[in-house]
Amino acid sequence: MNRETVLSSALDLLDEVGLDAVSTRQLAKRLGVEQPSLYYHFRNKKELLGAMAEAAMAPHATAPLPEPDDDWRDWFPENMRSFRRALLMRRDGARLHAGSMPGGADLDRLAHKTAFLIASGVPERAAWTAMLAAGRFTLGSVLEEQVDADRGDGADRTADVPPMDHESAFEAGLALILDGLARHVGRE
Repeated sequence: MNRETVLSSALDLLDEVGLDAVSTRQLAKRLGVEQPSLYYHFRNKKELLGAMAEAAMAPHATAPLPEPDDDWRDWFPENMRSFRRALLMRRDGARLHAGSMPGGADLDRLAHKTAFLIASGVPERAAWTAMLAAGRFTLGSVLEEQVDADRGDGADRTADVPPMDHESAFEAGLALILDGLARHVGRE
């Protein structure tokens, strides 16, 4: 058993039972080991959840970074779509990711993306704000989508609220953010 095996099993457990039911006891049982042996790889459940969140974001974290000749208006929404896809790949992916802080390579990637926006003519403050706002919008959208999926057929929905097409709603909100950001280009 190594760190990668523990992490992979933890993510499989997440997909099967959901975030609320993930426990080190359940994970140890799944791996056929005693619970204390997990602490050789992860000091506590919080550290395990942090590693799970980072691993769940790997598809987005390894996506190509923007090139200088890319159009930021095309890159920006695609970056958020990539983030959304990564969150949706795991049951409770948005809840797992919420509250996690970027570190190391993730901070470098974020700085590269923001520098790309700035070099493309987006004012620095607007670039940082847009990355934060769009990221939080994406996270919140996926959280609502995953809650609706867990809820099932919408039985809890009130009669006057139609079912949500989450992808269309996400795209519409993303377009509003993009339009707002475009208005800042050339103003400062």
